[in-house]
Amino acid sequence: MTEESYINPLKRAVPYIRLYKGKTFVLKVGGNVLKDARALAGFCEDCSLLHQLGIRLAIVHGGGPQATELSKRLGHEPTIVGGRRVTDDQTLEVAKMVYAGKLNLELLASLEAKDVPGVGLTGPDARLIVAKRRPRSKVAGTEEEIDWGHVGDIQHVNAELLHKLMETGYVPVICSLATDGEGGILNVNADGVARHVAVALRAEKLLLLTDRAGLLEDVNDPASVLSYVDTDRIARLRAEGKVSGGMLPKIEACVGALEGGVRRTHIIDGMRTHALLAEVFTNEGCGTMIVGPKEKEAYLHDEAPKK
Repeated sequence: MTEESYINPLKRAVPYIRLYKGKTFVLKVGGNVLKDARALAGFCEDCSLLHQLGIRLAIVHGGGPQATELSKRLGHEPTIVGGRRVTDDQTLEVAKMVYAGKLNLELLASLEAKDVPGVGLTGPDARLIVAKRRPRSKVAGTEEEIDWGHVGDIQHVNAELLHKLMETGYVPVICSLATDGEGGILNVNADGVARHVAVALRAEKLLLLTDRAGLLEDVNDPASVLSYVDTDRIARLRAEGKVSGGMLPKIEACVGALEGGVRRTHIIDGMRTHALLAEVFTNEGCGTMIVGPKEKEAYLHDEAPKK
């Protein structure tokens, strides 16, 4: 390789490094990424570089596939409606074992191997995530009311705790369990946790790493990834039925984060090597960036880095 092949990418990254140093990124990593050893190692390596560059990180992780697998091994078929898990007593026990136990610990170990000083957290830790039990409700497109069981809707995030950890150089690693404030534990959607954490921290970016290339123009064409959309376009896609299943809570998290003051949100393929760095440090990116009306104008007319 020539000297230029090493230097030129660094030069292209400088405007982004200058722009994002000292800013906060909230990263949500999905269960399918955590299941894949290569993808997990790549994610942790990318986190290490971002951390070394002075970008403050908070990581939220899911674990739906692992929870489903353990539930089935225990003879209990999980129920998922609209991309969200109904949580009866047995499912809650599985969630506690998988999210707060196995996955959080293994992610911390993988981050530690890349010199990222992670601190594992759950909702009950210093009331980090307080939620209210979700009432029976309907899902779009159905008439039946769903009893969600031990599922919570987030009411509060203890941003002070997260700020103190990040100010001293630590990276919070948060699983998707909340407290109800009265000694009970509730299962909360990890995309929703990431959204609320990003808003509470006034994050520059919310990035959701999944096993999909991003938001698709045509759900039947994996190559039809939309590199950039605004919330108006999202509303049209939803009306056309082009957003469904597990993508729904991700889109809702992105839109909610934008409405809460987060500048830019992204859905990217965490199975792709260095997808996180490509999305952050190149104009082209590698997934879907979603912005609100105000940021849309800046994106279209500003000469600054696009993503």
